[in-house]
Amino acid sequence: MRRSFSREKKAGAAVAVLAALLVAGCGSGGEEEQGGAPEGEGAAAAQGGDASQAVANWPVDEIAAEVEPSVVQVNVEAIQETPLGPQEGEGLGSGVIYREDGYIITNNHVVEGAETVNVAFADGSTEEGEVVGTDPSTDLAVVRVDRENLPAADFVENLDLRPGELAVAVGSPSGFQSTVSQGVISGLNREVPASLTGGRQEEALVDLIQTDAAISPGNSGGALVNEDAQVVGINAAYLPPAQTGAVNIGFAIPSPTAISVADQIIETGQATHPYLGVGVSNLTMEIADRYGLPTETGALVTQVESGSPADDAGIEPRSVITAVGGEAIRDTGDLLAALRDYAPGDRVEMTVVNNGEEAPVTVELGERNR
Repeated sequence: MRRSFSREKKAGAAVAVLAALLVAGCGSGGEEEQGGAPEGEGAAAAQGGDASQAVANWPVDEIAAEVEPSVVQVNVEAIQETPLGPQEGEGLGSGVIYREDGYIITNNHVVEGAETVNVAFADGSTEEGEVVGTDPSTDLAVVRVDRENLPAADFVENLDLRPGELAVAVGSPSGFQSTVSQGVISGLNREVPASLTGGRQEEALVDLIQTDAAISPGNSGGALVNEDAQVVGINAAYLPPAQTGAVNIGFAIPSPTAISVADQIIETGQATHPYLGVGVSNLTMEIADRYGLPTETGALVTQVESGSPADDAGIEPRSVITAVGGEAIRDTGDLLAALRDYAPGDRVEMTVVNNGEEAPVTVELGERNR
């Protein structure tokens, strides 16, 4: 079913520890472009397997035909900050039609500083667009065009992805509109430094989907879809092979995050995010055994910011968050997803293992600064 309505949902993400990864934004034309994965190599799995054999029987052509009308090219004229001061520049990226009445989701770093935005549709037509709002902390933005009855994409509201599932990326790498690349979901709950996506945000991007479907400059803001042609992510970044030696390691923002942020921007012009104030990582059996923890799943707290809501609630490093609002937390992805259901100021009941004992904790969430 095509999305043609606005669904109110509160957004959020936990503060996470910055991973030592080097990534590049996949927008094209900006001075911070770092390179990109060669096109046509989306089936070469970065993790050693032959992904092309694993997904060879999927009807990728049919998937592409269904989703292509919903993916647009976003052309931007913007003022860019350079070592020589502000300079006029041009760039391009991609976008996904979110609502039939003209709303399009793209990346913040695609439209950051934009003075004019032009949207090119798959049918060859173009429209002038306006930036409705941006959210640097999630690298998402919403653009609107004055057109009705657009072919809105089908966004997945509740993700249940597994590594190895089919992934198809659609966008405009290097200006080649409606380019399709095929691969798999390579990993979940990834974290990359946001400062190297081409934007100016400082916080790491967290809870990302990793894929080996080829993502290149210009793919930013495009769609990552599943075998049912449903959008599971908004493409955002990739590891540049020339600098890292990595091949086809790309990242996408999960669709529930995109839905939540887009709905808030459309409703109010901006997105707000609850703030817990912890760094987290996945709890493993090895870590649980090492510290004698009575659980083998959960979000392991690696650091607690002084004066944060978590600190005020008595959560300590080496604590394990195992439930939020009665919902079981198996890993960091579950924690991030659970927090999206709350807003700053909400009081949330959590179950926390602290000093080997499990106990309920009430946390009053703060608001994360943009």
